[in-house]
Amino acid sequence: MLAFHPDFIRKYPLGAKIGRLKFFSYDVREALHISDIERNVVENILENIENEYRQNIDAHTQDIIVSQLDVLLNYSERFYTRQFQTRSSVEPDIVTRVHLLLQRHIDERRKGFISVNTLASELNMSPHYLSDLLRSQTGMNTQQHIHAFPIEQAKSLLATTQLSVSEIAYRLGFEYPQHFNRLFKSKTGITPLEYRNKN
Repeated sequence: MLAFHPDFIRKYPLGAKIGRLKFFSYDVREALHISDIERNVVENILENIENEYRQNIDAHTQDIIVSQLDVLLNYSERFYTRQFQTRSSVEPDIVTRVHLLLQRHIDERRKGFISVNTLASELNMSPHYLSDLLRSQTGMNTQQHIHAFPIEQAKSLLATTQLSVSEIAYRLGFEYPQHFNRLFKSKTGITPLEYRNKN
């Protein structure tokens, strides 16, 4: 993540903004694809920056260049947002692929949750890119999917089997049933037993 001196951030909030932009951590293969019209917009901004830089520097030069950079970043955010909307039609099965990997993790009896980094790596994506792609399609980021998936599995097992809550917890990869109970209640508002008794 980019870091800026506090004086720079105080004078130019753009420094803090850059630090928050996730696309700086995307992999090269997740580069922004832009249309010819969008390319012209970007090139015009870069030309404005270059022209300002080549002029005689005065008291306004730095502010004007920083303003142009802010405009460039705003357009970049817009183009990435558009790209995710477009990408959802190119990669409509991303949620299915994520769920298959989460199921495989459970089936292989691995303990604990799969990490966002591991899941992204198995999908050949950077963690931020995967989260942004999932959020654009489902409203939930990768971590939320990782937590929601075993809860949905648990609901099915609670409703259709006689397995105890502890057995379900172990089957879903929880090392301790108490952790499962806490997560289940935090996501549903009720305990696993209360859920079973309601259904």
